[in-house]
Amino acid sequence: MVTVPVSQLKPGEKIIENVITKFNNVLFMKGTIVSERDLDILRAFLIPSVQIEVKNGEADSALQEATSEEQADNVLPFHEHYHKMLHLLRRVFNTVASGGYSPPILEIRTTLEALIKNIDHYNVLTFNPRHFQLRDFIYHNSIMVSLTSYLLAKWHGLSSKELMQVALAGLLHDIGNAKVDPAILHKPARLTAEEAEGMKRHTIIGYNILRPVPAINEGVKLCALQHHEREDGSGYPLGIQGDKIHLYSKIVAVPDMFHAMTTDRFHKKAVSPYLVLEQLQKESFGKMQPAIIQTFISKVTAFHNGMLVRLSDSRVGEIVFSDHAHPTRPWVNVNGKIINLTVERHLHIQEVIQK
Repeated sequence: MVTVPVSQLKPGEKIIENVITKFNNVLFMKGTIVSERDLDILRAFLIPSVQIEVKNGEADSALQEATSEEQADNVLPFHEHYHKMLHLLRRVFNTVASGGYSPPILEIRTTLEALIKNIDHYNVLTFNPRHFQLRDFIYHNSIMVSLTSYLLAKWHGLSSKELMQVALAGLLHDIGNAKVDPAILHKPARLTAEEAEGMKRHTIIGYNILRPVPAINEGVKLCALQHHEREDGSGYPLGIQGDKIHLYSKIVAVPDMFHAMTTDRFHKKAVSPYLVLEQLQKESFGKMQPAIIQTFISKVTAFHNGMLVRLSDSRVGEIVFSDHAHPTRPWVNVNGKIINLTVERHLHIQEVIQK
């Protein structure tokens, strides 16, 4: 037995341990003989390595070859810049938490611009941070919200000069959490009413942190305050509604909810992005701006016929028809049988395998 990076795996080799996805589903059973298509699926799921069977006397050379390949494997520039952004954001939050200076906006902006230049390698539905740790959720969430907000602002028709400001708004929207008790942020159970009220103060704290910073516009600052406000006035901290909520805040609120629900947290496991999209669609009636929600859903679910997906009952199939009226529920061909997800509501898409 030897652990081999997927980049080194060859057709015909035998997997001897179940391959598990981030949703704890079995992607391949042990005993699977790898095919070319299996390799595509493993790469699409971002599986880093698998355990394979080797013949006697070949283990050492296979391990040595795999290690060499893994070291030589180039990391995409997107992941390099994402890693730099993660480290910078961690440093910024730690500095703010200890009562230090205001955020270094020039450094933040330069690092974010370098990341966004490689945004073509970022897919809202399928992206998973490399080496994700629960304790870093707040940083990963901020980066993903930033990237998704940038795309959503672009899709929604904002001018090019505003796109970076929206991305900064998404990146810094939760800066107030730097001063929230880590015991509350990392609590593995539901917050008490008192803790939840304390948590809500991160919006006011965040605004006060950004308010004196001259290098960002008012929309970025207001986003820290307003990203939990809702169209009908049911949000917090001020309960404002409609046009009193800044457009940046309305945009960032959508990715903020989406990524919070589709990423593992201390108190809750990740939910299928398709179920979250359906929930967002319901939220658009009254609580969020419908035009922004519809733009988001239609763009991230730009399905193509032939795309491989895994359903909630673990079956894998290909999309053969997409209904614009029901963007999260296309028709899926599973071994020659057509599954119409608009009819079979008990099923949903769990994961995209190819996009």
